[in-house]
Amino acid sequence: MQARQADPRLGVWKLNLEKSKYGSRPQPKSVTVTWAAQEDDMIKYTAKGIDPMGQPTQVEFSAKFDGTDYAVTGSPLLDTVAVRRIDALTHEATGKKEGKVILTTKGLISDDGKTDTTVWTGTDEKGQPQSWTTVMDKQ
Repeated sequence: MQARQADPRLGVWKLNLEKSKYGSRPQPKSVTVTWAAQEDDMIKYTAKGIDPMGQPTQVEFSAKFDGTDYAVTGSPLLDTVAVRRIDALTHEATGKKEGKVILTTKGLISDDGKTDTTVWTGTDEKGQPQSWTTVMDKQ
């Protein structure tokens, strides 16, 4: 019997465009997210993709699941993120720009560890409320 991995979030995840729902938001052409363990209980998040206009993107941060703000690079929307673990399969994040909350997320990994569904809540460029859901498949 194989031991359960300490954090099912770790690894490579690919955006499932058919299952994701972007509403009025422009949908990216692709996104691959890597969650990697680092020293001192830190995790590194790297999201590489192709935006709706066909341009490459790369967003990164290293953080602990402690609710503290950590720097984000490569995002036009955020400059910090705070993440916290709710349980082994659920985490929440709050993204800020210049100290103002821009979006919140709640991600849930399926019991079989193969799917990560995240609900994003934020505002568009005009300040209107917006919500979208991404579905990532474990690679």
